[in-house]
Amino acid sequence: MEKTNFINIPTLQKSFIYDWTHSKVEAIGLPDQAENSVTSAILLIATVILLLMADFITRRIIKTVFVKLIKRTAATWDDKLLDNKVLDHLSHLIPLFIAQQLLLAIFIGFPNFTAILIKCLSVIVTVVVFQLFSALLKTVRDILKTSKAFLDKPLDSYLQVAQIFLMFVSGTIIFSVVTGNSPWSFLVSLGAASAILMLVFKDTILGFVASIQVSANDSVRVGDWVEMAKYGADGDVIQINLNNVKVQNFDKTIVSIPTHTLLTDSFKNYRGMRQFGGRRIKRAINIKISSIRYLTEEEIQELSRIHLLAPYIDERQEEIAQYNDRMHADASMPVNGRRMTNIGLFRAYITRYIQNNPNVHQDRMLMVRQLAPTEHGLPLELYMFAASTEWTFYEDTMANIFDHLFAAIKYFDLEVFELPASDDLRSLLNEHMQKSEAIQQL
Repeated sequence: MEKTNFINIPTLQKSFIYDWTHSKVEAIGLPDQAENSVTSAILLIATVILLLMADFITRRIIKTVFVKLIKRTAATWDDKLLDNKVLDHLSHLIPLFIAQQLLLAIFIGFPNFTAILIKCLSVIVTVVVFQLFSALLKTVRDILKTSKAFLDKPLDSYLQVAQIFLMFVSGTIIFSVVTGNSPWSFLVSLGAASAILMLVFKDTILGFVASIQVSANDSVRVGDWVEMAKYGADGDVIQINLNNVKVQNFDKTIVSIPTHTLLTDSFKNYRGMRQFGGRRIKRAINIKISSIRYLTEEEIQELSRIHLLAPYIDERQEEIAQYNDRMHADASMPVNGRRMTNIGLFRAYITRYIQNNPNVHQDRMLMVRQLAPTEHGLPLELYMFAASTEWTFYEDTMANIFDHLFAAIKYFDLEVFELPASDDLRSLLNEHMQKSEAIQQL
């Protein structure tokens, strides 16, 4: 009676290993129908155990040799190979190649069974090769991130595009191995399903196109301070991926913004401010209009004691005197000719004060100007740039300037406009009640 194995394949040819194992199984005294099946199972289990041992030994040898070499070198780029487990993936390939030869030698009498095992091994090899190339790409990304030229580039987006391409190639190879068909048949079938793929990968495609345009236009880099109120983003860009951009706000929260929205929505990038080297200070003091007036000679002499104003007052007085003499202005009426005002001297004082402030950029635009009067008084706006873009330095510089000006304004007999407070209302009420009582007494 013809013997059959567990896959019903007749033994056309047998290897030495198979014959030796089969003879040992026959000595046990099993039924004829079970001998081939038991022999094949034993050999398969033994092969798997040998492969696991070979994989373990290979990994230990490769990692031991290469890790020592990498640690001895002064370069840091080779450390990235260990971080991304390139050596681990590489060590898996050697036992897999050995396994293909062993299976051909051991199961030489079972062509169909061998073909199935070879297909499984081919699929595993394809997956391991994909992992190896993916690890190498990650290593290249990490190495490029240490370079100043690529520090602010969206390397993660490029990595994800390359990984998607590798996945596509690997999937095509696996399909070809499993089905036994040409890869072109798989590509032709994909052409028919392109509409579905476009729908499924819509966000990925949009993100890919946006990443290319963002990189080409250099509109956003890693490390840029961006503000996008629509998504609650106001902080530094920490990562640019294929599908989203991660922004770490100043309160340390992280906001993810779809990459394609950088092309469709507006946002503010403060990179220009940082490259400029100074952060703009633009703030106004609202002066109470009723406190603006001409100054007397005694008040001008008193203000001449201010060191920053003394040269300006002397020059200004001489200029005004020459003009009034030339125009024969009647000095008995202040509006005739030209006179100094407290708001004019205060504006001149502010200009000279910030010109002598070391925390303000002196080679950038510096201006003190009047804006249009409003119901809140006359805005006296300061326009300048702090000498550093660092946030705390900027805030300290601006606060110190306005601290001084709010304290100094009273010496020019000017008042800062502010809405009536509760104590103002109480004083008005008390004054009204006192007048009422006085009228009643009369």
